[in-house]
Amino acid sequence: MEVAPEELNARRSGRAKATQEALDAFRTPTLGDLPTSRTTGPSVIKVLLTSVVIAIVGVSLCAAPAAAAPGKVAWSTCFAKLGPYECGTVQVPLDYDAPNGAEISIALVRLRATDPSRRLGSLFLNPGGPSGSGVDYAVFAGPALYTDEVRARFDLVGFDPRGVARSAALRCFGTPHQWGGTPFAFPTTPDEEQVWIAADRHLADACDRRGARIADHMSTANVARDLDVLRRAVGDDKLTYAGVSYGSYLGVTYANLFPGKVRALVVDGVLDPIAWSTGRNGEAAQVPFSTRLHSDAGAQATLEEFFRLCDAAGSRCAFAGGAAARFAALAAALEAHPVRVDFPDQTSIEVNYSTLIGVTLNALYNSSSWGDFAAALADLESLAAPATLGSRLQRFMSRPAYIAPRGFPRYPNFVESFPAVACADSDNPHDYAAWSAAAAAAPGYFGPLWTWISSICAVWPHADADRYVGPFDRVTANPVLVVGTQFDPATRYEGAVTVAGLLPKLVFVLDILAEKAAARLQRSLDRMESQGLEYLEQVRQGFLKEADRFPHQVVVLNADQPAEAIHAEVLKRVHAALTSDL
Repeated sequence: MEVAPEELNARRSGRAKATQEALDAFRTPTLGDLPTSRTTGPSVIKVLLTSVVIAIVGVSLCAAPAAAAPGKVAWSTCFAKLGPYECGTVQVPLDYDAPNGAEISIALVRLRATDPSRRLGSLFLNPGGPSGSGVDYAVFAGPALYTDEVRARFDLVGFDPRGVARSAALRCFGTPHQWGGTPFAFPTTPDEEQVWIAADRHLADACDRRGARIADHMSTANVARDLDVLRRAVGDDKLTYAGVSYGSYLGVTYANLFPGKVRALVVDGVLDPIAWSTGRNGEAAQVPFSTRLHSDAGAQATLEEFFRLCDAAGSRCAFAGGAAARFAALAAALEAHPVRVDFPDQTSIEVNYSTLIGVTLNALYNSSSWGDFAAALADLESLAAPATLGSRLQRFMSRPAYIAPRGFPRYPNFVESFPAVACADSDNPHDYAAWSAAAAAAPGYFGPLWTWISSICAVWPHADADRYVGPFDRVTANPVLVVGTQFDPATRYEGAVTVAGLLPKLVFVLDILAEKAAARLQRSLDRMESQGLEYLEQVRQGFLKEADRFPHQVVVLNADQPAEAIHAEVLKRVHAALTSDL
């Protein structure tokens, strides 16, 4: 859902983080990186950026792309210090019901295929969010995501969706200082709920006053329509696309709006499109969309796997020895007595219960960091010095992704763009009591966080009459490749199962390795071979059950292979889906 983010809390200021895991495993968590607080948490996007990336974007290495007439792109050199990139813009209708009316600009970037003589076309990328920058994703992550063969045969093309970043951007504030905010990642008391609701209304009122017409036309369906215009603008007869996290919802929406135009489509870290949009059996009247996705269950399962592997590692894991009980005691202690943390940049925060949960969710996205996360938990438990805690925790906090559109100061607009997309797409309750009840009813640590992330939808003043809410079962011209994994803290495996049951024409790859949650942690904790084999066998058995449900569609990978071999097989299938001469 990386319900990205860069993800999850669209209004909380945040830091976008890139994980090497996403680069290596062709998967970036979804709904985004979780909020640590309203003022310091991650963005809702699940965008792929490091602090270095942010710095580079801030310097604006990308030359302002030239505008192009509809139907083609006027490319110009950009990001020259990073590679042979070209930037451009395409004009699309603001409202597809009025195709000859007002237009808006969509920004895009491409990296040309390395073997033009064998080029098949363009591979469009989306990193999730909603509100993730496809331009940043293509530039800073794209080249590392694919095999040399894919790179040889495709131009990599990233675009910023309407309302986001360098495209015609929704902007409701003059500066980030006007955002307001809260000192917690989600409310835990009635008084905190009132503070949270006031922050929602502050954002909604600002967007009602300053949001302009773009705010009424930012549904995923309109992004899919833009994507089809971009497909034509680059000269492709059919679309080749890869989307992760929320990008899976964009891909599934495109597949159902334009089924005859699908050449090859890969969705990874898959959202349940029905839960995201309308819910089932009238549940949307009482249950917010971010609760319906059950990302909290995926996060809880991933945390429990962290506890298990940490305990199994013994002295190699700083939080071993009843890790689950130690975490529960730490959470209770921080709820009673928050701890001050001083970061190297001279800023300070208080880590309370909600901050701990937000930081934990951030850490769960990147299992290669779990060794460091265990050490950070141990330091919090022992009440280490504030500066020591800051050094430990800073990698699990987030920075905002900045936009630098022509003529604008640098301004991170994920605060506005997340609700503009998510609330337009989804049916939700209209009473805050429903959010409070849903948060209270959710088991585990993460239910309140994932529930309150969408509360702005209770008062969001804009709607998109052209949104798409299904059906999601159209027969596409070519198969869709669906990739799902266990122990995903945001876009849980069951979303991929749902899409596999909806789309009639697909190949369903189950990455039984759940590499983020197993193999990488094994390496960071000195290769816990015996635990890894036990874990893979458990997951294999679960996937075999799913194979019985989809006997002609599911590819179950062989758990007896080494982790690297299983990972290679997943990439091979992605490669085959993209490069087949369809």
